[in-house]
Amino acid sequence: MAGAEFTLVVGNKNYSSWSLRGWLAAKQALGSAGVDFEEIVVPLDQPETAERIRRHSPSGKVPALKHGELAVWDSLAIGEYLAERFPEAGLWPADPTARATARCVVAEMHAGFASLRAELPMDMRNRAPASPSSRTLADIARIQALWHDCRGRFGEPSGEGPFLFGAPGLADAFYAPVVSRFVTYGVPMDGAAAAYAEAIQAWAPYAQWLAAAEVEPWVLERP
Repeated sequence: MAGAEFTLVVGNKNYSSWSLRGWLAAKQALGSAGVDFEEIVVPLDQPETAERIRRHSPSGKVPALKHGELAVWDSLAIGEYLAERFPEAGLWPADPTARATARCVVAEMHAGFASLRAELPMDMRNRAPASPSSRTLADIARIQALWHDCRGRFGEPSGEGPFLFGAPGLADAFYAPVVSRFVTYGVPMDGAAAAYAEAIQAWAPYAQWLAAAEVEPWVLERP
Protein backbone atom coordinates (compact mmCIF):
# COMPACT_ATOMS: atom_id res chain seq x y z
CA MET A 1 0.00 0.00 0.00
CA ALA A 2 1.51 3.28 -1.11
CA GLY A 3 2.44 5.73 1.57
CA ALA A 4 2.38 3.30 4.51
CA GLU A 5 4.43 4.50 7.48
CA PHE A 6 6.00 1.06 7.99
CA THR A 7 7.28 -1.46 5.46
CA LEU A 8 8.16 -5.06 6.27
CA VAL A 9 10.34 -7.04 3.87
CA VAL A 10 9.95 -10.81 4.12
CA GLY A 11 10.95 -13.95 2.24
CA ASN A 12 8.77 -16.76 0.93
CA LYS A 13 5.96 -17.36 3.39
CA ASN A 14 6.17 -21.10 2.98
CA TYR A 15 9.83 -21.30 3.96
CA SER A 16 11.03 -18.20 5.83
CA SER A 17 10.62 -18.84 9.55
CA TRP A 18 12.41 -15.64 10.56
CA SER A 19 10.10 -13.63 8.31
CA LEU A 20 7.09 -15.20 10.00
CA ARG A 21 8.39 -14.10 13.39
CA GLY A 22 8.84 -10.50 12.30
CA TRP A 23 5.50 -10.45 10.50
CA LEU A 24 3.56 -11.77 13.50
CA ALA A 25 5.20 -9.15 15.72
CA ALA A 26 4.24 -6.43 13.23
CA LYS A 27 0.66 -7.69 12.97
CA GLN A 28 0.31 -7.62 16.76
CA ALA A 29 1.95 -4.26 17.39
CA LEU A 30 0.81 -2.27 14.39
CA GLY A 31 -2.61 -3.89 14.36
CA SER A 32 -3.19 -2.89 17.98
CA ALA A 33 -2.59 0.72 16.98
CA GLY A 34 -4.62 0.54 13.80
CA VAL A 35 -1.50 1.19 11.73
CA ASP A 36 -1.14 -0.42 8.31
CA PHE A 37 2.17 -1.59 6.92
CA GLU A 38 3.34 -2.32 3.42
CA GLU A 39 4.60 -5.85 2.81
CA ILE A 40 7.31 -6.71 0.31
CA VAL A 41 7.86 -10.41 -0.41
CA VAL A 42 11.25 -11.30 -1.90
CA PRO A 43 11.44 -14.90 -3.21
CA LEU A 44 14.45 -16.69 -1.74
CA ASP A 45 17.16 -18.60 -3.62
CA GLN A 46 16.65 -16.71 -6.88
CA PRO A 47 19.42 -15.04 -8.92
CA GLU A 48 18.21 -11.59 -7.93
CA THR A 49 17.34 -12.38 -4.29
CA ALA A 50 20.46 -10.95 -2.62
CA GLU A 51 20.37 -7.72 -4.59
CA ARG A 52 16.66 -7.19 -3.93
CA ILE A 53 16.99 -7.79 -0.18
CA ARG A 54 20.00 -5.46 0.13
CA ARG A 55 17.88 -2.60 -1.18
CA HIS A 56 16.09 -2.78 2.17
CA SER A 57 18.34 -4.71 4.60
CA PRO A 58 22.05 -3.95 5.11
CA SER A 59 22.63 -7.53 6.32
CA GLY A 60 21.15 -8.97 3.15
CA LYS A 61 18.72 -10.99 5.25
CA VAL A 62 15.01 -10.92 6.00
CA PRO A 63 12.92 -9.82 7.74
CA ALA A 64 13.64 -6.10 7.66
CA LEU A 65 11.36 -3.42 9.04
CA LYS A 66 11.57 0.04 7.52
CA HIS A 67 10.21 3.05 9.37
CA GLY A 68 11.05 6.27 7.61
CA GLU A 69 14.84 6.38 7.25
CA LEU A 70 15.32 3.63 9.83
CA ALA A 71 15.92 0.00 8.85
CA VAL A 72 15.69 -2.71 11.51
CA TRP A 73 17.04 -5.94 10.04
CA ASP A 74 16.82 -8.58 12.76
CA SER A 75 13.64 -10.31 13.92
CA LEU A 76 14.35 -9.84 17.64
CA ALA A 77 15.34 -6.21 17.11
CA ILE A 78 12.12 -5.71 15.15
CA GLY A 79 10.15 -7.12 18.05
CA GLU A 80 11.94 -4.91 20.57
CA TYR A 81 11.48 -1.81 18.42
CA LEU A 82 7.77 -2.45 18.00
CA ALA A 83 7.36 -3.26 21.71
CA GLU A 84 8.92 0.10 22.63
CA ARG A 85 6.86 2.11 20.15
CA PHE A 86 3.58 0.28 20.82
CA PRO A 87 3.64 -0.84 24.47
CA GLU A 88 -0.15 -1.16 24.46
CA ALA A 89 0.22 -4.15 22.10
CA GLY A 90 1.60 -6.25 24.97
CA LEU A 91 4.37 -7.92 23.00
CA TRP A 92 6.09 -8.46 26.34
CA PRO A 93 4.10 -9.46 29.48
CA ALA A 94 3.41 -6.67 31.94
CA ASP A 95 4.48 -8.68 34.99
CA PRO A 96 8.27 -8.35 35.54
CA THR A 97 8.80 -12.04 36.30
CA ALA A 98 6.80 -13.14 33.28
CA ARG A 99 8.53 -10.54 31.13
CA ALA A 100 12.01 -11.69 32.16
CA THR A 101 11.04 -15.29 31.43
CA ALA A 102 9.57 -14.32 28.06
CA ARG A 103 12.81 -12.57 27.13
CA CYS A 104 14.78 -15.71 28.05
CA VAL A 105 12.44 -17.91 26.02
CA VAL A 106 12.67 -15.65 22.98
CA ALA A 107 16.46 -15.30 23.25
CA GLU A 108 16.83 -19.09 23.48
CA MET A 109 14.81 -19.50 20.29
CA HIS A 110 16.68 -16.69 18.55
CA ALA A 111 20.11 -18.15 19.30
CA GLY A 112 19.57 -21.87 19.70
CA PHE A 113 18.08 -25.10 18.39
CA ALA A 114 20.52 -25.34 15.49
CA SER A 115 19.91 -29.04 14.94
CA LEU A 116 16.15 -28.57 14.70
CA ARG A 117 16.59 -25.74 12.22
CA ALA A 118 18.95 -27.78 10.05
CA GLU A 119 17.02 -31.07 10.03
CA LEU A 120 13.45 -29.76 10.03
CA PRO A 121 13.36 -26.56 7.98
CA MET A 122 10.07 -24.73 7.75
CA ASP A 123 7.96 -25.96 4.82
CA MET A 124 4.38 -25.15 5.70
CA ARG A 125 2.70 -26.77 2.70
CA ASN A 126 4.50 -30.08 3.09
CA ARG A 127 3.79 -33.17 5.18
CA ALA A 128 6.87 -35.35 5.51
CA PRO A 129 7.16 -37.52 8.65
CA ALA A 130 10.76 -37.43 9.83
CA SER A 131 13.10 -39.50 11.98
CA PRO A 132 15.03 -36.80 13.86
CA SER A 133 18.55 -37.31 15.14
CA SER A 134 19.24 -37.47 18.85
CA ARG A 135 20.34 -33.82 18.84
CA THR A 136 17.11 -32.72 17.19
CA LEU A 137 15.09 -34.87 19.58
CA ALA A 138 16.83 -33.03 22.43
CA ASP A 139 15.84 -29.70 20.85
CA ILE A 140 12.25 -30.91 20.51
CA ALA A 141 12.14 -32.03 24.14
CA ARG A 142 13.57 -28.72 25.34
CA ILE A 143 11.05 -26.71 23.34
CA GLN A 144 8.10 -28.68 24.65
CA ALA A 145 9.45 -28.32 28.18
CA LEU A 146 9.57 -24.55 27.66
CA TRP A 147 5.98 -24.56 26.49
CA HIS A 148 4.90 -26.58 29.53
CA ASP A 149 6.73 -24.25 31.91
CA CYS A 150 5.42 -21.03 30.42
CA ARG A 151 1.84 -22.26 30.17
CA GLY A 152 1.91 -23.71 33.67
CA ARG A 153 3.51 -20.75 35.44
CA PHE A 154 2.13 -17.84 33.45
CA GLY A 155 -0.30 -18.70 30.66
CA GLU A 156 -2.89 -20.73 32.51
CA PRO A 157 -2.83 -18.66 35.74
CA SER A 158 -3.31 -15.45 33.77
CA GLY A 159 -6.63 -16.60 32.34
CA GLU A 160 -5.96 -14.36 29.35
CA GLY A 161 -5.76 -16.98 26.63
CA PRO A 162 -4.11 -20.18 25.39
CA PHE A 163 -0.72 -18.68 24.54
CA LEU A 164 2.58 -19.03 26.38
CA PHE A 165 1.96 -16.07 28.68
CA GLY A 166 -1.81 -15.91 28.29
CA ALA A 167 -2.42 -13.26 25.67
CA PRO A 168 -0.44 -13.55 22.41
CA GLY A 169 2.96 -11.88 22.47
CA LEU A 170 6.46 -11.90 21.06
CA ALA A 171 7.21 -15.33 22.53
CA ASP A 172 4.39 -16.80 20.47
CA ALA A 173 5.63 -15.04 17.35
CA PHE A 174 9.00 -16.72 17.88
CA TYR A 175 7.65 -20.22 18.49
CA ALA A 176 4.92 -20.21 15.84
CA PRO A 177 7.37 -21.42 13.14
CA VAL A 178 8.31 -24.30 15.43
CA VAL A 179 4.65 -25.31 15.60
CA SER A 180 4.68 -25.29 11.81
CA ARG A 181 7.73 -27.55 11.75
CA PHE A 182 6.18 -29.98 14.24
CA VAL A 183 3.06 -30.22 12.07
CA THR A 184 5.01 -30.65 8.83
CA TYR A 185 7.25 -33.42 10.14
CA GLY A 186 4.74 -35.19 12.37
CA VAL A 187 6.56 -34.48 15.62
CA PRO A 188 4.66 -36.09 18.53
CA MET A 189 3.39 -33.62 21.11
CA ASP A 190 1.94 -34.38 24.51
CA GLY A 191 -1.17 -32.75 25.95
CA ALA A 192 -0.03 -29.24 26.87
CA ALA A 193 2.26 -28.93 23.85
CA ALA A 194 -0.46 -30.19 21.51
CA ALA A 195 -2.95 -27.73 22.99
CA TYR A 196 -0.49 -24.88 22.48
CA ALA A 197 0.15 -25.96 18.90
CA GLU A 198 -3.59 -25.96 18.27
CA ALA A 199 -3.85 -22.44 19.70
CA ILE A 200 -1.13 -21.19 17.35
CA GLN A 201 -2.79 -22.80 14.34
CA ALA A 202 -6.11 -21.19 15.27
CA TRP A 203 -4.46 -17.76 15.78
CA ALA A 204 -5.85 -15.47 13.08
CA PRO A 205 -2.52 -13.87 12.01
CA TYR A 206 -0.85 -17.29 11.76
CA ALA A 207 -3.76 -18.62 9.70
CA GLN A 208 -3.52 -15.59 7.42
CA TRP A 209 0.20 -16.19 6.82
CA LEU A 210 -0.39 -19.92 6.20
CA ALA A 211 -3.15 -19.20 3.67
CA ALA A 212 -0.75 -16.98 1.72
CA ALA A 213 2.01 -19.60 1.95
CA GLU A 214 -0.25 -22.26 0.48
CA VAL A 215 -0.81 -20.32 -2.75
CA GLU A 216 2.73 -19.06 -3.33
CA PRO A 217 4.11 -20.09 -6.73
CA TRP A 218 7.70 -20.65 -5.58
CA VAL A 219 9.07 -24.07 -4.73
CA LEU A 220 12.53 -24.49 -3.19
CA GLU A 221 14.43 -27.74 -3.37
CA ARG A 222 14.86 -29.26 0.09
CA PRO A 223 17.09 -32.23 0.99
